[in-house]
Amino acid sequence: MGKIVAAFATVHAPQLFDFPPSEDPKQLDADIAAMRLIGKDLEESKPDAVIVIGSDHLETFFLSSVPTFAIMSGEFSHAEFAGRKYELPIHQGLAEDLLDKLMHAGFDLGYSQDAVLGHAFAAVYEWVIEKRPIPVVPIFVNAYLPPLPTARRCAELGKAIAKVIADRPERVAIVASGGMSHFPGTWKYPKPDFDFDHWAIAQMEKGNHQTLINLTNEQLDEVGNTEMLSWMILFGAIGNEPGELITYQPTWHHGHAVMRFLPHKGTGPSKEGAEAAAKYEFKGGYEFYKHPSPAAYKLNKVLYDSRKKRELRLRLVHDLPSVAKEYGMTPEEAKVLETLQDDDIEKFRDGQVHPLVTAGAHPLGMWMAVIRIHAELRKLRAAKAEVEKAGATQ
Repeated sequence: MGKIVAAFATVHAPQLFDFPPSEDPKQLDADIAAMRLIGKDLEESKPDAVIVIGSDHLETFFLSSVPTFAIMSGEFSHAEFAGRKYELPIHQGLAEDLLDKLMHAGFDLGYSQDAVLGHAFAAVYEWVIEKRPIPVVPIFVNAYLPPLPTARRCAELGKAIAKVIADRPERVAIVASGGMSHFPGTWKYPKPDFDFDHWAIAQMEKGNHQTLINLTNEQLDEVGNTEMLSWMILFGAIGNEPGELITYQPTWHHGHAVMRFLPHKGTGPSKEGAEAAAKYEFKGGYEFYKHPSPAAYKLNKVLYDSRKKRELRLRLVHDLPSVAKEYGMTPEEAKVLETLQDDDIEKFRDGQVHPLVTAGAHPLGMWMAVIRIHAELRKLRAAKAEVEKAGATQ
């Protein structure tokens, strides 16, 4: 009889990969240390497979096809981010059984045998699984391109996953990648809802997951926590197991959390959980991530492609008119692409709306493109500085 022997939830912030100058490196170091700690717990639990549940950031699934849930069912799981590439073996038996039995249980899952996953999975592969020879089963949940599955539906999927595991022989670990509060690409990016995060941590430490499962998508969107949909699947799979906070880092734009649910080590409530309000009051009226308008498809497409192709990023920097012509963009659309190079991150600390979002770009897709362009600009400036330095010494 199969068993869930380990269960964790972890941050996957893209800044962990390249430590940009906008971040506090001590906070990022704390995140990575916490992820490596649960990696040791993972190893000690001796699982036969690791189910990794993560969302997408318009990296793998673009507007051409957006599944609600999907299982990666090829021979290997491929992930790429920030110049790093991963190829982990997929546990074929578990993946195929989940795909078949979940369909019969009423879940219409998509699947892919060759999808290249983004940083939600890459972060887990890098710092939790590291180089441990454990096969994986990656499961995707749509958390940014409405319509989204509800938290309750995600929990139901988790329960169905646990049932499939129970009918098999493997010891299985589950890692949910995502959260906590952040609003990438929106005017609220510099204003994470730390109060909600603390309240949610308190609920998880008590094993009171149903309170979180009862939240609506509108409420999760309001507090910047739609990525917790991957955690909802975990909650459904493990039931009311109380959680233990390993770290919570309140960065200027994001609540980074790493939590352990199994094995439970009795560490007691965290400072964040102990000091949280007994009840969180939602305000309503926010809607940050919407269904993208088809009228802005070309704009969203070039942003998406720029994250995949370095040659295109360089052309956006050096030859924007040729890019606009290739994508059939209007002069107005081309003009707004110039803002990709705006390196004044301070304005987003002040809560300004990015011009690309005003023009119709999906906030998250825009922000991930900005991160890649800024990384590219840093490389170009560093290379230029080296050339100038070499010239000065001759």
